[in-house]
Amino acid sequence: MIPPNLAANPRLSHWVSVHADGTVDVRCGKVELGQGVLTALAQIAADELDVAYERITMVPLTTDSSPDEALTAGSRSIEDSGAALRQVGAEVRARFLDAAAVIMGVSTDLLSVDDGVINGAITYWDLADDVDLDVEATGSVAPKPFSQRRVVGTSRPRLDIPDKVYGRPRFIHDVSLPGMLYGRVVRPPSRGATLASVTPLELDGLVEVVRDGDFLGVLATREETAVRAAELLRCEWVEHDSLPDVDALPEFLMSRHTEDVTISEPSTSDNHVTTMSAVYSRPYLSHASMGPSCALARWDGDKLELWCHSQGVYHLRRDICRALGVAIDQVTVHHVEGAGAYGHNGADDAAFDAVLLARAVSGQPVQVVWSRADELGWAPFGAAMAVRVEADLDAAGEVVAWRHDLYSNGHVSRPGLFEVPSLLGNQLRTGAAPPVSMDPPYAGGGGSERNSVPLYTFPSKHVVKHRLLEMPLRTSSLRALGAYANVFAIESFVDELAGRAGADPVEYRLRHLEDERARAVITAAADAAGWADRGEGWGFAFARYSNHGAYCAVVAEVEAETSVLVRRLTLAVDAGAVISPDGLRNQVEGGAVQATSWTVKEQVRFDRSRVTSTDWESYPILRFSEVPAVEVVIVDRPDQPSLGAGETAQGPTAAAIANALHSVLGIRVRHLPLTPTAIIAAM
Repeated sequence: MIPPNLAANPRLSHWVSVHADGTVDVRCGKVELGQGVLTALAQIAADELDVAYERITMVPLTTDSSPDEALTAGSRSIEDSGAALRQVGAEVRARFLDAAAVIMGVSTDLLSVDDGVINGAITYWDLADDVDLDVEATGSVAPKPFSQRRVVGTSRPRLDIPDKVYGRPRFIHDVSLPGMLYGRVVRPPSRGATLASVTPLELDGLVEVVRDGDFLGVLATREETAVRAAELLRCEWVEHDSLPDVDALPEFLMSRHTEDVTISEPSTSDNHVTTMSAVYSRPYLSHASMGPSCALARWDGDKLELWCHSQGVYHLRRDICRALGVAIDQVTVHHVEGAGAYGHNGADDAAFDAVLLARAVSGQPVQVVWSRADELGWAPFGAAMAVRVEADLDAAGEVVAWRHDLYSNGHVSRPGLFEVPSLLGNQLRTGAAPPVSMDPPYAGGGGSERNSVPLYTFPSKHVVKHRLLEMPLRTSSLRALGAYANVFAIESFVDELAGRAGADPVEYRLRHLEDERARAVITAAADAAGWADRGEGWGFAFARYSNHGAYCAVVAEVEAETSVLVRRLTLAVDAGAVISPDGLRNQVEGGAVQATSWTVKEQVRFDRSRVTSTDWESYPILRFSEVPAVEVVIVDRPDQPSLGAGETAQGPTAAAIANALHSVLGIRVRHLPLTPTAIIAAM
């Protein structure tokens, strides 16, 4: 069977090129966000092709020549692109063996390959001009069994790290084109504000003031001039209140008009004697990328070339073409690595800003860099969520029915997915409201409802998603989507149930799980942390990401004096067959640290009309001095398919920290973040 991503891009030559100089170009539709995915995919390709890892060059994604694999999102790169490259490598290897067999006059069964050398006599490089890869994959060649893989399962040097360590130009911000101008966008003071007037500005080096509806920007010959011009430009805006009370988000979310979808149907239960219930919530969250969004655009007549760090360059191209009425073949988009986002941050919007400004100076490239206030105030946010959980208990205190109602905006408003363009610049230039965020299909993991169905063996599970049909703030994908809040709620409530039953939290979870891999991960985390000898301030949580990705269990150790300080996190993860142990640890550790920051610090603040948390003081993130010690234990399953692990730690880390806080203070804080204010409110 041909993997879906290969079926959508079936030509082998779109994926692999073998050159006479002994190098191999590998193209894929996934991009590097700092997660090390291109290194892992290079390992997969090297193994299947039977060439040295060092020969592989991962070609940057471009709409001109790379396969369209949609988005780099959902922890699906290894599962989807990895499967495609494994099949491509197997078929390319087979075609070279067939060519060698003809030349050598032997059966392919008698041939073997070692670093591109066939039977020690003829090489891929000798045959590079003779083997035709401009053919479609057949699916008739089986990839190698795990026992024959030599590169996969080892920690190879990351392809992207040397440039970063030595400060070489690598990022989108480093790209400099001849004759480049610098652009900045002047933002409205608040959402929904309309531009009434602009006062002309004269400034040395200012090339042009660009206005298109409520979209307003400046172009200059130097970056500092563009920044200064944006600051000096005098505008009159008409504003109005449009935002809810930031301190009453659960009540707001649970009172709005919603589209209701039942995720899990209940079974009959009538033997309960009592019901426990609780409401949990998370606020709006920012991506808070350390490096701001950036893009470069250049028009040449009706042709557009764009450089950006979007996670979905084909989707972005589609929205640009629809917004401006140009044909797909008139636009080329190149991916260049930028600040990591793990979701839909400002990269696509900055790209469209550059496109709009560059239209005013055809033939000249324009660079746009967002400000910190742009990034924290105008990029899409991770959606606020409220979750009501109820459990009916029988006379023995056992759960006989579980109910889970979640309230949230959708978690996707990426470009290319709606009938109208979803780009911020297009909304400003046309006055259109942003499309209401949607969710991916539940079969693929869902969005708001991700991880809303617990894996525990409760007899009845009734889960309903309530998706808001109004959107006070623009929301879109942020790492783990709804899984972060759903797992936080489920695993906090399970701890409450264990406490009511007088049971050890780990033992209680094991008692209600049949999945042996889940049980093994829980046991591994507990043993590695020394759970049996724990003291106060320890908490535990578990989940399987999307209920089909990697398994993860977390032990958190916290202190709570003037604030919540996470001292140590111990995580166990089962991601199936491990491609790179070092890469997997990095992904899980990074996810746990980011989740710690979300859980104890982060919250988008706003008044009735505008976002007010637009710098690092008003939107604090975890400082280096506050980063916990993190240990990651890998439960390797070489005989199982590889599973996505980039988002598996988010929810369990939040719940483990909250459970640890309850252990040390005896207070159950159900509304994130776990700030001193939230703790006092919970008292």
